[in-house]
Amino acid sequence: MASLRRGSFSRKIARVAITLASNSLVMEIIEIGDLPLYNEDLEEAPATPPSWLMFRDRIRGVDGVLFVTPEYNRSVPAMLKNALDVGSRPRVESIWSGKPCAVISVSLGALGAFGANHHLRQSFVFLDMPAMQQPEAYNRQRAVTVR
Repeated sequence: MASLRRGSFSRKIARVAITLASNSLVMEIIEIGDLPLYNEDLEEAPATPPSWLMFRDRIRGVDGVLFVTPEYNRSVPAMLKNALDVGSRPRVESIWSGKPCAVISVSLGALGAFGANHHLRQSFVFLDMPAMQQPEAYNRQRAVTVR
């Protein structure tokens, strides 16, 4: 099974965001690493992977989503794109439709994962997810010691 790497900068930034959040805001990390690749053939019961169903149920239960993403080849990681695809199907039952969202992009590069941030926002338009426009957060990582 896939998972985030142990030293993931994105996970570190997500944990910091959780600690900085207002006490009235409940935040949690929802794992996406164990979602099988989306394949429409698996949508028919009993073939639908239980991890897809659990992921969809968890996202349905939240009021909004903060995406924290690195940049791979000027775009989002395949794992995140897969999670978007899993959540958007079946199309008439998309868990994303109308769900407010925001993005923090993380990179070792000088542009702070601008490409991933931009591509993710393009997906939000199609998925009908109102995205927080300002402030934009592009985080260029250096030595991170957050644990």
